[in-house]
Amino acid sequence: MSTSASASSGLLTDHYELTMVDAALDSGLAQRRCVFEVTARRLPAGRRYGVVAGVERLLGAIEAFRFGDDELSFLSRTGVVSTTTLRHLADFRFRGDIWGYVDGEPYGPQCPLLVVEAAFGEAVLLETLILSVLNHDGAVAAAAARMVGASGGRTLIEMGSRRTHEAAAVDAAVAAYVCGFDATSNLAAGRRHGIPTRGTSAHAFTLVHDTEAAAFAAQIGALGVDTTLLVDTYDVHAAVALAIEVAGPGLGAVRLDSGDPAALSLRVREQLDGLGALATRIVVTGDLDEYALETLADYPVDAYGIGTSLVTGSGAPTAGLVYKLVARAGVANEGSGFDPVAKTSPGKTGRGGRKTVIRRYDQNGMAVADDVHVLNPDTPSAIGMAADPGGAGRGLLVPLIRAGERVWSSGPGTSRMHHARAMAELPGSGRDLSPGPVAVASEVVSLSQEAS
Repeated sequence: MSTSASASSGLLTDHYELTMVDAALDSGLAQRRCVFEVTARRLPAGRRYGVVAGVERLLGAIEAFRFGDDELSFLSRTGVVSTTTLRHLADFRFRGDIWGYVDGEPYGPQCPLLVVEAAFGEAVLLETLILSVLNHDGAVAAAAARMVGASGGRTLIEMGSRRTHEAAAVDAAVAAYVCGFDATSNLAAGRRHGIPTRGTSAHAFTLVHDTEAAAFAAQIGALGVDTTLLVDTYDVHAAVALAIEVAGPGLGAVRLDSGDPAALSLRVREQLDGLGALATRIVVTGDLDEYALETLADYPVDAYGIGTSLVTGSGAPTAGLVYKLVARAGVANEGSGFDPVAKTSPGKTGRGGRKTVIRRYDQNGMAVADDVHVLNPDTPSAIGMAADPGGAGRGLLVPLIRAGERVWSSGPGTSRMHHARAMAELPGSGRDLSPGPVAVASEVVSLSQEAS
């Protein structure tokens, strides 16, 4: 889903987004100022928190959300919209305001993670793009954060490129790095985003050589003794002995990619120590998830390589975010006041009104609750979105775009540091892998006119 600045993202949307604009232009309400929010109605089963990711690349995609000759030709040829709407789209660019949680921020359900205030005809067009980016990257980020928490500080390498779409693999690598993974196997992620890359050899490298010894010698000759030798192509015990014979006791690491990692790590550690390779590390790969890492916490494993479960959200391949209209200008095209609106359908009831979120802390600096402040209809956005009546919390919605111009940017390294700080604020029980209450519950409070 990565979108370069030069490529249009205008058709990365659903058919009905454009037909709504078509009809709204006809009814005269395309310019009615509206507020949309991105929220998670609930977290995936068993999860105590989610993590926002993809904001940086989303903003780039919004900047590229235009309709050039190719896009307009397609819409005209297929009859998706009228000629009037085609002329409207030819000049389209997003001119509204967006606030949001930043990359790496943990969240609970029912909190607005992104707020879009713009003309209906602009804001509604962004729904699919916003949800596509944030749902995918947020799913990977939440899985990554749980894995980092279960790893006990051991090295984590993202290795999921072969288990997802080639473009999504780059975005997954970024989300994992933001949430604490140390490196990726994906070279495109390394080149574009400066993420450290790792990798040595697969079983095919051993199999192409006539002997395992020849394969080990060739790899060491090319990469040095600090390399990682894959020792489970044939017999693990024999391969470990051979690896130290070829490389010497200064071998960097051995990798186990099959079998019972707990039992094997104990046997291999004992064997390595007996051979004098006390500093040789043990790397475990192969269908790992956060629960496997938790099980291996007391075993002599030094690093993990994780692929499938990470890039597929470890059982929750989407963050489950939705994009809903929560307020509209009281009179079309005029005034600054907003009237709350919300769905009332069973199981999908919304919470109307413009809102902001303040994270509250106890005397020890630990997060207590995320207060969702429902703003007064006439509260100016510039004041209301930053409002903190108590003065002791942290506003979670920061300005991302103002009047169509991007005002926030963050690289993976900065977002990684923010994530580490934000996760440290969560109570210890909130980071558990077992099902339980959300890490920081949301509480709805009305923001008084005086406070605003």
